[in-house]
Amino acid sequence: MLWIAAAIAAVGTAATVVRRRAGTGKGAEKGDAPGHGRHAIALRNRSGRNAQLARLGVQIGATYASTSARKIFAGTERRIELDREREFRTAEQIADRLGQMKGALMKLGQMASYLDEGLPEPLRVALSQLQSNAPPMSFELAKEAIERELGAPLEALFVDFDPDPIAAASIGQVHKAVVVDPATGAERAVAVKVQYPGVDAAIAADLRNTELLGSILKQGFGALDPSDMVEEIKSRLAEELDYELEAANQRAFHDYYRDHPFFRVPAVIDHLSTSRVLTTELVVGSTWKELLTWDQHERDLAGESIFRFVFRSLYRFHAFNGDPHPGNYLFHGNGMVTFLDFGLVKHFTDDEMHTFETMVKAAAIDHDHARFREIIEDAGLLRRNAPIDTLEAGQYFSQFYEPVREDREMTWTPEYSSGIVRHTFDRGSPISQYATVPKSFVFIQRINLGLYAILGELRATGNYRKVAEELWPMVNGGPSTPMGEAEQRWVQSRSAESNPAESGSAKSNIEGFSRP
Repeated sequence: MLWIAAAIAAVGTAATVVRRRAGTGKGAEKGDAPGHGRHAIALRNRSGRNAQLARLGVQIGATYASTSARKIFAGTERRIELDREREFRTAEQIADRLGQMKGALMKLGQMASYLDEGLPEPLRVALSQLQSNAPPMSFELAKEAIERELGAPLEALFVDFDPDPIAAASIGQVHKAVVVDPATGAERAVAVKVQYPGVDAAIAADLRNTELLGSILKQGFGALDPSDMVEEIKSRLAEELDYELEAANQRAFHDYYRDHPFFRVPAVIDHLSTSRVLTTELVVGSTWKELLTWDQHERDLAGESIFRFVFRSLYRFHAFNGDPHPGNYLFHGNGMVTFLDFGLVKHFTDDEMHTFETMVKAAAIDHDHARFREIIEDAGLLRRNAPIDTLEAGQYFSQFYEPVREDREMTWTPEYSSGIVRHTFDRGSPISQYATVPKSFVFIQRINLGLYAILGELRATGNYRKVAEELWPMVNGGPSTPMGEAEQRWVQSRSAESNPAESGSAKSNIEGFSRP
């Protein structure tokens, strides 16, 4: 079992230990009921959530023991059938429990569903439901939360409101509604995201298990001091609870990509948004699951669009959404993609961007292993003067650049993306004993691994080196595809107009439009 599945198992094991040390199986505080009925979150305090995970571990263990006993008297075909049944039961148990608990632990399940190709297929399928179809809270609870936040009855706020959510994830759920636009008087379809009451306490409880989280992370990086990495994860997840911050992030991306030929970011409806309710324009499109049924040409265009969004946002806007998973996209054909959920956004400094760019230049453009080693030692990715060969160190780290190292057409595969995940957390390599993940690289790793998994599942084909050259500031290559030509025309039109967003930290990034 790979690292994310192992992490879920480790959390459950640790929770069992916590219960035993406490000398009780009663983790829940008064009013901390499971997520059916009045409560949106299965449990919100640390001991209660640990107890839930402990019970999950016991459940899975009982399923395994029962299957093992029945296999003793079974023939070969029946043993295979019993193993398959056990996989399905275990998958359902894990997905249901994490879905009810929401918060940071559910996010772990979301990541496992698309990053970890090595998971048993039933578990991958079950966990994939957590991307947007987690167990929702009741309409009555959602209605109360919205009215409390917006200060008026639901009927006074919306012309129409669908009581059934169109999506439910780790922190909140989304409902369709219709409002009257105060500027035009016209009716407008909107998406209303409401935060689960108590999810802030649930995430805080999950993140208090920092010792456990650090020990899990150290399994992949022998030289890791987990304190900075854990602190970065805690900070970003805490920010995700603030819908006002998410609204600001979404406005920034919406403004930056205004009139883009194939990126779309929904506009924020300001007067119906607070720190726990976020209302945006409603966009209708095809889901990830539906995209996977389209022909390969359409999947190639979708892959190129997502790749361009990731690296244009990073290299030109110096920011990116650190939560790239299939539930955050809607597809419209011909490469047009709507990008959703800007709660987990990381903004990068000029110094951080300089490090990323010099790493790319040394590893992917110049193939200069000695220079690359200097850079990663300065950046803190590799212990300085570690007793390892420079060529081997370059080859170890440069695997992340493999798709863009050569000017060639290539096809992403699930096997390649899973191999990168395994490589990242491979304790068998002697180099991993001297490698670590500095704070500024925590979400770069998540962006890369998430993107590779998405492109792998699409089996996207293209010359990604040429596309990357268009986006790298140190190359500024000309358009290499029809999408590149359309994007170049957009860049030229944006550079020709006066941009009101050209202020503060955004100024140097927007100036990237005018580069040749």
